[in-house]
Amino acid sequence: MGVVIDNDRCSIARALGLLGERWSLQIVRDISNGVRRFEELREHLGVARNVLSNRLSALVDAGLLERVAYQEFGSRQRHEYALTSAGRELWPVLMALMAWGDRHLADGPPPVEPEHVGCGGKVALVPVCEHGHVVEAGRELGLRLGAGGV
Repeated sequence: MGVVIDNDRCSIARALGLLGERWSLQIVRDISNGVRRFEELREHLGVARNVLSNRLSALVDAGLLERVAYQEFGSRQRHEYALTSAGRELWPVLMALMAWGDRHLADGPPPVEPEHVGCGGKVALVPVCEHGHVVEAGRELGLRLGAGGV
């Protein structure tokens, strides 16, 4: 049997506590794609104002987003949102969800394909161990207790 730890110590359970509802990762996706202002996010996502406000506050409080002040001529100061370094670290999660959705839920070809801006090559997430070996999930991936698991 594999390693089993309590949900209150499980990093997956903790992450899902913050990101596991419908809107959080979509907000992170949109902000990473340049949709950073409240009204733009609300329109693009089709989410209720109070829900968006609550999710943005939770993501700011968790350190995934930061509020950045801006002011358009003749208007009061407002805030837009930017990813922090912790928020930017979610890109592999978004890419993995997108790839899984493309394979298992799409009604046709993928709507977007991630590419390396430098050369135009397609981007794929491949699990690699610290020694450079490609790890095949299910067959070659194991878990061992870490320092926080005891």
